[in-house]
Amino acid sequence: MTAHATRHTTQDHDRTGETVETRTERTHAADGERMRRWRMVLGADSAESTGCTLTGQDAAMDGALDALYGGGGGKKPGGRGGGRSAGLGASAPSVARWLGDIRTYFPSSVVQVMQRDAIDRLGLSALLLEPEMLEAVEADVHLVGTLLSLNKAMPETTKETARAVVRKVVDDLEKRLESRTRATLTGALDRSARISRPRHRDIDWDRTIRANLKNYLTVPGTDGGPDTGTVVPERLIGYGRASQSVKKDVILCIDQSGSMAASVVYASVFGAVLASMRTLATRLVVFDTAVVDLTDQLDDPVDVLFGTQLGGGTDINRALAYCQSQITRPADTVVVLISDLYEGGIRDEMLKRVAAMKASGVQFVTLLALSDEGAPAYDHEHAAALGALGAPAFACTPDLFPDIMAAAIEKRPLPIPDRETQP
Repeated sequence: MTAHATRHTTQDHDRTGETVETRTERTHAADGERMRRWRMVLGADSAESTGCTLTGQDAAMDGALDALYGGGGGKKPGGRGGGRSAGLGASAPSVARWLGDIRTYFPSSVVQVMQRDAIDRLGLSALLLEPEMLEAVEADVHLVGTLLSLNKAMPETTKETARAVVRKVVDDLEKRLESRTRATLTGALDRSARISRPRHRDIDWDRTIRANLKNYLTVPGTDGGPDTGTVVPERLIGYGRASQSVKKDVILCIDQSGSMAASVVYASVFGAVLASMRTLATRLVVFDTAVVDLTDQLDDPVDVLFGTQLGGGTDINRALAYCQSQITRPADTVVVLISDLYEGGIRDEMLKRVAAMKASGVQFVTLLALSDEGAPAYDHEHAAALGALGAPAFACTPDLFPDIMAAAIEKRPLPIPDRETQP
């Protein structure tokens, strides 16, 4: 090999042995991938600036995204100018195909967000009244809320399909929430029912021994054996027979205004779980400007949900007046108000009712929301007034709700999740 060829070969390789051509190809590939990603992020309008043409699955994903978020001049279903929408059309079959596409290309969590955006941005609520549309959707809490808001307008041909969608979501929520709720509240009920003169089989030996350690006595061993010791139980601690009587009364008072849709869904599921516990007497009340007691439907949360009517005004005072009339054992009652506190009724009377219930011994809990989305918009003035009465208002996630209820049952300070939500 000549000296020139040797120099050329050395110059064409880096220290890792990679040729210049290979390194260049790798750089071009990285640049191409970067442009592909930017093209996917920026949408069809960026095709010229990025110089990237999508193919295969990338093109299909981009088409599904552009139909919802694109900048075309399409119209919303029903012929209304959309300005942002570009390709779903106004028919249920085309939307159903789009729903099938996004379920193919995106994970479930993303699909749920896109469905929600499609309903909000494109006005697709009316199409949810068609069975073929419902069969194509990814069911979640927000979709259930939308279906409930359409309940009165839903044709009979769609109602069974809608109930099946709601049933699937409710069953999934019950599987997720029931076991922990029952375990947490059963422990709280047992502790709240602790007695000082239990029968032998009801003695809590662990707590009894701990409470009597000061009464430990050393007994000398016999025949030179080692000393032994014993605890003299001057005070026995035990649990009441939780299965034989109702220990606490719980009233769930739920605002069914449109902004509370997710909270209504979760509260209905929790209401059914609480109602299944024999040591709790659970009542479920929903309200807007009217008050409806759905306690007799608590064995099936789907019936509860279809018994609600999302939307309308709000009269918290009227709802609390009804709840107050149902209280027979104030010291053993927990009232949970779930509302954004935008009161259309008489504010001062509402606050007086809360103060009266607390003065009588009722444990009063105010939740601005019962959902995974944090604190919603709410009436800060009313929240501050309730806080001054010792009933701080805060948002609660479904996973935290059992702990909130356990604290209320045991009359402990509530484990408020985020102090920043306090007024």
